[in-house]
Amino acid sequence: MSLPLTAAEVLRKHVTLELESIDRMYLNLYVPDLQRDLGVVSFFRYHRKNKFASSALMSPMTRDFVAAIESYARTIDAPIRGFKPGERKEDVALEQRRHFGKSEGVYLIGKAQEKARLFRTERRHSDDGIPYPWIVRSTAMVNHYYFYCLDDDFGPFFLKFCSYFPYTAKLCMNGHEYVKRQLVKRGIGFEALDNGLLSCADPGIAQRIANGLSAEKIDALARKWLSRLPHPFTVRDRRAGYRYDISILQAEFSLTQILDQPVMGRIFFEDVIRENLDIGRPDQVQLIFKRRVSKRTPGRFRTRVITEGVTPSLHVDYKHSRIKQYHKEGRGLRTETTINDARDFDIGKRLKNLPLLREVGFQANRRLLDVQTVSADCAIGERAFQQLQRPAEIQGQRVSALRFADPNTQALLMALVTFVLHSRDFTNQDLREQLAPLLGIAPRDISKGRMSYHLRRLRLRGLTERRPKSHRYRVTPFGLKTALFNTLVYSRVLRSGFATLIPEHLPADAQLRAAFRNLEKAVDDHCQKLAA
Repeated sequence: MSLPLTAAEVLRKHVTLELESIDRMYLNLYVPDLQRDLGVVSFFRYHRKNKFASSALMSPMTRDFVAAIESYARTIDAPIRGFKPGERKEDVALEQRRHFGKSEGVYLIGKAQEKARLFRTERRHSDDGIPYPWIVRSTAMVNHYYFYCLDDDFGPFFLKFCSYFPYTAKLCMNGHEYVKRQLVKRGIGFEALDNGLLSCADPGIAQRIANGLSAEKIDALARKWLSRLPHPFTVRDRRAGYRYDISILQAEFSLTQILDQPVMGRIFFEDVIRENLDIGRPDQVQLIFKRRVSKRTPGRFRTRVITEGVTPSLHVDYKHSRIKQYHKEGRGLRTETTINDARDFDIGKRLKNLPLLREVGFQANRRLLDVQTVSADCAIGERAFQQLQRPAEIQGQRVSALRFADPNTQALLMALVTFVLHSRDFTNQDLREQLAPLLGIAPRDISKGRMSYHLRRLRLRGLTERRPKSHRYRVTPFGLKTALFNTLVYSRVLRSGFATLIPEHLPADAQLRAAFRNLEKAVDDHCQKLAA
């Protein structure tokens, strides 16, 4: 009888391509010395030699920067398009990219009002009442400019600038697009998913390319386009050390496993959702992320199953990070760890820490799959165990059960273990001589027909096999494992465990008996409360 496929079997037998890669990365570009008020004061007073630091000095910088963007747009013949409220920027950019005929360049400049952290001037007074300006942190809705670009090495990405001081920028790129570009350069054929690979002529090279996407290469991408696009700081500012540094706002680390049939994805999720609804519990989360979880650990620990249409996705949260697992375009299993704050794992946010974050993200993906596989294997074991407990029809023949608690079954399995030590195969007579003492009877009291009955059900259930053209048998590897496990559990766990429950056999301080006494008291107390 064949068992239904489980999640573990889908991963073992039906994966045609596997790729582990950085997915989307959202990076923060900032000038470190301009992230605090005293640094801003120093910039205007000591670097630019102004008599005072004020937001009034920022306005001319903003006008020059916006004018440079508008001039650049005219130079490359790209209009500045204002994004409408609620409009998906990615959809607008994708439509524009379809009409862009170059392998590298800016294909869209977008403009949108968004909230930003910036500096403003606050009037304060000295001890003698004299007013003076002071730079303080604030937030405001200001224009942001999106530069949607194609890069020869990285493919599509965008660089977003805040148009107001200190002109923080955001870079969004995709590791899968990098892999695709590099495969094209090497002349290696592949089929693309929207955000990944469906197939590849050389998966090994694709994985090496993905592994080679380093912090240094991402930094080089940012520097390359910062030098090409309008820059809010002058050359003199940059030479004085007011240059952009890069930190990681969000990083997605994905494992994509392409399945040989679309139905395998449905089978996987049906099994996972059935067996792993508790995977978001703290004890499971700390296994997946390899982090200790206590009562003081922030965040909600839960398993979320979200269904869009007929496609479910599994979500597991840890602090500001999460794992998402879903069926990618009906063809692949995508397991994806998103880290929104590197400090969740005691790692710094700067781009140089990418190798440490990669290790956290990719290991979390693998551990989630390991937990799911173990759960599935337990389900397989339960089904296999239950098959032994019930009569079955095998190869067109009715076969009786091998019930775990049946003394005859335990004796039969114990007898099988003894034949492992024999150098020759065993016969009907050999099994009878081993089985009889275990049942407390003489061999002559077991008929040949009864032994044939035992041999038949052992053979049909795969515990033994008969030698061709003979009446000799041998124990199969599955039979040995089954016999050893069942007999050891029965003799060492169940019998000894139940002995502790019998008052006259063990002292009153036996640990197991004390635990049962506490359980019995708790149940009694609960019943009394219900009756009150």
